[in-house]
Amino acid sequence: MYQATTAEENYLKAIFKIAEKEKKSVSTNSLARALQTSPASITDMIKKMADKNLLNYEKYKGVTLTIDGNKIATELIRRHRLWEVFLVEKLRFAWHQVHEIAEELEHIGSPELITRLDAFLDYPKFDPHGDPIPNAEGRFTIRTQLPLGDLGKNIESVLLGVKEHSTPFLEYLHDLNIKIGTNILIKERTEYDHSLSILVDKKREISISQQVAQNLLVKRV
Repeated sequence: MYQATTAEENYLKAIFKIAEKEKKSVSTNSLARALQTSPASITDMIKKMADKNLLNYEKYKGVTLTIDGNKIATELIRRHRLWEVFLVEKLRFAWHQVHEIAEELEHIGSPELITRLDAFLDYPKFDPHGDPIPNAEGRFTIRTQLPLGDLGKNIESVLLGVKEHSTPFLEYLHDLNIKIGTNILIKERTEYDHSLSILVDKKREISISQQVAQNLLVKRV
């Protein structure tokens, strides 16, 4: 299989993650926003990558990954999320501190290193943000989860993941001591702005906005 450059790997991973959310071909504008570069530069790069059979590109119809492109992107996500687990569980980084470090580590392409890292971590299925980690065959573990804001009052739930991964959002949750595995129960919902009063771990009552609630992915207990 073709050995992608670091820049190509970043493109492939970005396309994969956008397509995962939007469930359709990825537009050059969406990719430009994700990679913080101009649409013209995006178009030039994806044409070159299409020539290498890493992706499919049709003008005005967006971009999709080829089998080879998808395999590279999945492996990158596997490395990134395993490194995040290592940084949080073994080196005691907070969950809002690991993304940029893992962005660098994910480009280390040694299959043996990742195989040993996976075994050392006891084959985790999810990263510190609740995102699924593909196994060595590229398969993800899918589980049922829904936004906290979709639950009614007095329904107990546990936090499985977050939809937003920005550092400010993760820092905000860190300051509230809300993390994966936190028990949450909605006590009240304000009619005016749909903000919520929630009981955290059965002992602390705090208020959060509807926007925050929609970014917290939970399962009913």
